Amino acid sequence: MGSTDVGSSERYSAASGGCYRVQVLVVGHERSWREEASAQAHQAGFQATVCDRGVDAMTVLALGLPVDVMIIDASLQGSLCGSRLAVEARNLRPNLRIVFASDPIEDDIGDVVPDAFTIEREQLRGRQIVGTVREVLSGRYD
Repeated sequence: MGSTDVGSSERYSAASGGCYRVQVLVVGHERSWREEASAQAHQAGFQATVCDRGVDAMTVLALGLPVDVMIIDASLQGSLCGSRLAVEARNLRPNLRIVFASDPIEDDIGDVVPDAFTIEREQLRGRQIVGTVREVLSGRYD
């Protein structure tokens, strides 16, 4: 299984729109992208679990570990590619919030799971991850 990271104990107050121990599962093939996504999640006070393969992410979900939002690199390859992982994860956990980080040309990836949030991979850098997770948790996206 991919590495599991434990977030910092820093917490944002409710008044600042923060969270308390939101669990984010980051799944992607590219190591630098996974590390940046989990680092930004940690800086916001979220917990982050990082997997480099879809099968590892499904193991996390099947074990019943808490996950509030799963961020999937839509270009994930393998037997559980990005779109199939999203479908399988949703079958296992119907209320799981899913974010696809995709290339601009992959505009139909959100059709696989209609209520998933899709954002361009390059936009999901830095503080954008924090805003995206918060939007997905509150349901404030189109």
